[in-house]
Amino acid sequence: MIELNPDIVRAVIERAREFQAQDSVVFPDEQTIPSDDAEWAMQVVAGHDEDTVLEEGRTLIDDLEPDQQVTLMALMWVGRGDFAPEEWEEALEQGRDLYADNTADILFSTPMVSDYLEEGLAALGYQE
Repeated sequence: MIELNPDIVRAVIERAREFQAQDSVVFPDEQTIPSDDAEWAMQVVAGHDEDTVLEEGRTLIDDLEPDQQVTLMALMWVGRGDFAPEEWEEALEQGRDLYADNTADILFSTPMVSDYLEEGLAALGYQE
């Protein structure tokens, strides 16, 4: 059982999908991928500080408790296949180990994050 309301996850999914659908959002190609998530996130969200969709998403995520932000990251990893649903506790542990205060930027800069979050919810039994 996740310790986060699935409706909040779905709201994050909606904001991420809307943000990433914009023509102005560009993901670096594989040859220029930075070595860490924070640097990658900065490249993707750079120049979008005035973007209302990104701001709404940041606010939604930043208002969550750190453990809830960790849950979002773990859901993404399960949905992406980095962890199996049976490895949920391990995904949470890794999330705690890697927690940073820029969770929103990391999530919004991950290509297909909305799909991964949906798949993570479904894998853990949370279907609409």
